[in-house]
Amino acid sequence: MYKDFFGLKEMPFNVTSDPSFLFLSRVHKEAFAHLLYGIKEKKGFLEITGEIGAGKTTLCRALINQLDKNTKSAFVFNSTLPELQLLEAILEDYGLAVDKKNKVSMLKRLNEFLIAELSKGNNVILIIDEAQNLKSSVLEEIRMLSNLETDKEKLFQIILVGQPELKKKLNSDRLRQLQQRISVRFHITPLEADEIDKYIYHRLSVAGVNGGIRFAQEAIDYIYKFSGGIPRVINMVCDKALLYAYVIETKDITLNIAERGVREIQGNIAP
Repeated sequence: MYKDFFGLKEMPFNVTSDPSFLFLSRVHKEAFAHLLYGIKEKKGFLEITGEIGAGKTTLCRALINQLDKNTKSAFVFNSTLPELQLLEAILEDYGLAVDKKNKVSMLKRLNEFLIAELSKGNNVILIIDEAQNLKSSVLEEIRMLSNLETDKEKLFQIILVGQPELKKKLNSDRLRQLQQRISVRFHITPLEADEIDKYIYHRLSVAGVNGGIRFAQEAIDYIYKFSGGIPRVINMVCDKALLYAYVIETKDITLNIAERGVREIQGNIAP
């Protein structure tokens, strides 16, 4: 709605997980390095956690985009699927088909695929998003998938991505064997106060703005205080702020405009 007014090519503060907008904060750079290390060194299980809206999914999408052609990936978003349907979803994302959709047939097809990729010198990764929703029984079955290996290395790397509840679930006695197999763990924390302005202007730059939009320092400080440094919340406030700035025809985002954006998010739009 406000793109033309601000000279934007696309909306800068959507809450979708668009990897082109990824802002590599200090903690996101570290998380990215952990993921690359785990994949390159074929560590088997990796665990990435973070609060809702911390940028976990966006980071994983960016990771997939940067992997070379010798790395095959599958990204499963529906973590509420029962065991067989989850296995079917994994096969489908790898582009694999089976005549009989039973556990034995699907595991056999997956194993054949992994061995074939290994013979080509390829690496294979599986990312399961919102993994905190996986039932313990399904997580145990995922652990069993890691038994698909050679004498020297894992046939593929499994990345479990989720909210902090995932960490608690994996620490339960029932999943002790899985927990012991996780070689790489990283928790994504919110942005720091000195990164908020960089984050905002980074997204504006990616969206095509060439100057002209200015966030007052008081507005940035207020956005940080309200959002707690969570990128998704920052996006929501900034989107509402730009909309209101468009209505009153200004490109200066003041504290008052930022406060107006927060009131709209909270359902209180009285001026």
